[in-house]
Amino acid sequence: MSRSSATPRPVLQWRAGTPVQALERPLPRETAVGLSFDGRPHTVLMATPRDVEDLALGFVITEGIASAADVLDIVRKDEALGILVDIRLAPGALARKARPRNLEGRSSCGLCGVQRLADAVRPLPVVDTGARIEHAAIPRALAALEAEQALGRLTRATHAAAFFNRVGGLVAVREDVGRHNALDKLAGLMAREKISAADGFVVVTSRASFEMVEKTARMGCSILVAVSAPTELAVSKAQEANLTLVALARADGHAVFAGGERLVESELESV
Repeated sequence: MSRSSATPRPVLQWRAGTPVQALERPLPRETAVGLSFDGRPHTVLMATPRDVEDLALGFVITEGIASAADVLDIVRKDEALGILVDIRLAPGALARKARPRNLEGRSSCGLCGVQRLADAVRPLPVVDTGARIEHAAIPRALAALEAEQALGRLTRATHAAAFFNRVGGLVAVREDVGRHNALDKLAGLMAREKISAADGFVVVTSRASFEMVEKTARMGCSILVAVSAPTELAVSKAQEANLTLVALARADGHAVFAGGERLVESELESV
């Protein structure tokens, strides 16, 4: 675990029936990350200062700004007040214009600063058929993800987003204080490593808000699994994108809100 991801802080811990204890507790760092395109400032995200290059690349993809192939370079510069990341795009890539923002993106907010209603809830691409998976692959994936959340175990204050193959084997994972940032980091990592999002499913340790559905669809993944409940809009957008949405995922079961045809009872049924 990188020291830059968490910092120990003193705390007084109270527990019923025991004396107050003076302890140190590791807290996740939350840093301002300014994103610009070819030197033009676009937005500031509040994020964990690790894997910010993946965050930037994933933001480009999940915001529908450009494809990974349009990104020529990502340049990081550490400043006293935060991190500046300049994304350099191929000529013509700006034709796919980023929706304008005029407010920082907080770790809890996926669309902070968007100025128009039309930009907030945009039409989504329809995902391909993609993977079909067994129901049993989901608890298998949850167990694997629990073991890989190093920052989450240390601080109990972060989210994770992970990609699994069709049988629930872990392929890639990223963590962040913000659920949207974690998913953007995962998208960036997968694009950089050329991992096909159509060959498995995404799991997020958060609620399934419609922005998480949007980001998953723009990644080209057909199945999103969330540990908490979805919003009504998330279900509607999942249906619009032909995306399978599973939520309230636990070791002993889950609920399918959209696209249940991609989930099968057994491997034989999936053939």
